[in-house]
Amino acid sequence: MTLDVLYFAWLRERVGVPRERIDTDAATVRDLAADLAGRDDWHAAALSDLTAVRVAIDQQLADLDAPLTGAREVAFFPPMTGG
Repeated sequence: MTLDVLYFAWLRERVGVPRERIDTDAATVRDLAADLAGRDDWHAAALSDLTAVRVAIDQQLADLDAPLTGAREVAFFPPMTGG
């Protein structure tokens, strides 16, 4: 499947791009993160600690084991705090 992958905050800085379109066979977000981390050192650095990453699938918060079936967009971002 083809996905738009978005990166925010320090994840964007580590990967070096705000978004990219990729082809993947990943079944879950966790699989996608592993696929991305295997692409190069920049992705590996950004996705090395998944406990420090939150994710949204098609702009809906999801967990790492969420299926990607039918997804068009996955966003990775750090945890947010309110004020």
